[in-house]
Amino acid sequence: MMESLTIGDFAARSGVAASALRYYEREGLIRSTRTAGNQRRYARAELRRVAFIKIAQQVGVSLDEIREALAELPDERTPTKADWARLSAHWRGRLEERIVLMQRLRDQLTGCIGCGCLSLQRCNLINPADRLAARGTGPQMIVNPPSPSA
Repeated sequence: MMESLTIGDFAARSGVAASALRYYEREGLIRSTRTAGNQRRYARAELRRVAFIKIAQQVGVSLDEIREALAELPDERTPTKADWARLSAHWRGRLEERIVLMQRLRDQLTGCIGCGCLSLQRCNLINPADRLAARGTGPQMIVNPPSPSA
């Protein structure tokens, strides 16, 4: 029989709280078996599924999308390197968008919260009469900056 881990050992090994593991299980993202005493036991292979979930979330993939991706695997097996390559290629565009947004945020963080700056005096110069409101809600200078030719 394959060695299995208690929820405490699995949480320690995966770096994910036991409460999150129970949630992942309820959501169908990971599986466990039960002992005669109804205690959860996780196969070591489930560690790879949790690692997959954690990385995909860090890329910005929703749990619904992760669930769909894992459901596509034959016999609900653990993702392989080839699976990750295929799925991550699908998510690459989203990651690239996040990288651009994070770089923009990094570059403007000290002087801008999105409207142009943290100073009401300066905002009157960069965003008089709240003209950025016409471009949409939220921090427009960060998420929807003007084109370089504007």
